[in-house]
Amino acid sequence: MEKIRVLIADDQTITRSGLQMLLSTQENLEIVGAGRDGQEAIALADALQPDVILMDLHMPEVNGIDATRRIHRTSPQIGILILTIFEDDTSVFPAMRAGARGYLLKNTEQDELLRAIQTIASGGAIFSPGIAQKVLGYLNAPQPKLAATDLFDELTEREREILELIAQGKTNAEIAIQLSLSPKTVSNYISNVLLKVQATDRAKLMLMALEAGLGKQKL
Repeated sequence: MEKIRVLIADDQTITRSGLQMLLSTQENLEIVGAGRDGQEAIALADALQPDVILMDLHMPEVNGIDATRRIHRTSPQIGILILTIFEDDTSVFPAMRAGARGYLLKNTEQDELLRAIQTIASGGAIFSPGIAQKVLGYLNAPQPKLAATDLFDELTEREREILELIAQGKTNAEIAIQLSLSPKTVSNYISNVLLKVQATDRAKLMLMALEAGLGKQKL
């Protein structure tokens, strides 16, 4: 069984050391690097291509949300798990829109953190209980009418390609074949898009795409 390759990004030395100590005891995890700020996180992510990044939010040079956005745009296959002390709406939702697949508080129990890393590495999403309630409220809230350029401005080029194919009525299997991706990878992309554009399911996502004028282009 291949180890899950983890990158840590946190400006607090004691936090980085604590996470490294905890994760180093797990046989299925491998710590590939540790960055002291968002800029280092971006550089290390590009060079090391980890499976999962544990990302702090408030860091010098480049903050965690901007680092998440930049990493997600160039390496969307990397799962980013926000690990922070902040649980306010101004931190949670921007992190989701930037491409984070999970959001945990730093007082999370060790077992929960380890389970979250496994989930993110497998392509899933995970949130602390209190954060999960915010996410559910976010997804169920009425969606304002926005222009396509505003509604989908946080999507990566690949996510836009997949959204276009969804609007054309393509299935996950058909999208996977057309873009030479695995069905699991397509599913992961769609999960990211659902979170970013506040759609509760694929049907609503397709409707939103059609209303925005997608589905006419032939890729």
